[in-house]
Amino acid sequence: MSEFASQIQEDLKAAMKAKDADRLTVIRALKTALTNASIEKGGLNTPLTDTEAMAVVRKQVKQREDSASQFEAAGRNDLAAKERAEIEVLQAYLPAALSHEDMVAMVEAAIAETGATTKADMGKVMKLVQERAAGRADGKTLSQEVAKRLS
Repeated sequence: MSEFASQIQEDLKAAMKAKDADRLTVIRALKTALTNASIEKGGLNTPLTDTEAMAVVRKQVKQREDSASQFEAAGRNDLAAKERAEIEVLQAYLPAALSHEDMVAMVEAAIAETGATTKADMGKVMKLVQERAAGRADGKTLSQEVAKRLS
C-alpha cells in the first residue's frame, strides 16, 4: 500500500472516530474514485503511482467546483457551500500550488529551453511545463501564461 493510500485509510478511521460525517463522506468518495482508477489501470489491486492518485484527487476537486458553480447559478447557495467544504477536505491531499511568480519563471525557463518563439511551438512548451508543474498548477492557467509569452 502506498503512503498516499495509507494516509487516506488513516484519515478515514480518524473521521469515523470523530463522527465527522461530512469529512467521512468525502474521504469515502475519494477512496472509491481511487479504487475505480486502480481497476481501470489493470485490476482491483493494481497500485496507482502518486501522480495518478493526485490526478484522481484533482478530478474530484474539479467535479465539486463545477457542481458548486452550477448550484450558485441556480441560487442554491446551501448546496454550493457544501461542495466548497468538500473541496477544502480534498485539497489537503494535493501538493501546495505554485505561486504566480514560480509559474512564470517555470514557463519562461521552458520557453528558453525549447527555443520556442511562436504559438506554433506551444505544444512542446506545454508538455515540458506540465511535467515540471506536476499538478501544482492548473493546465488552463499554465496554457494562458505560455500563450501570453509566445504571442
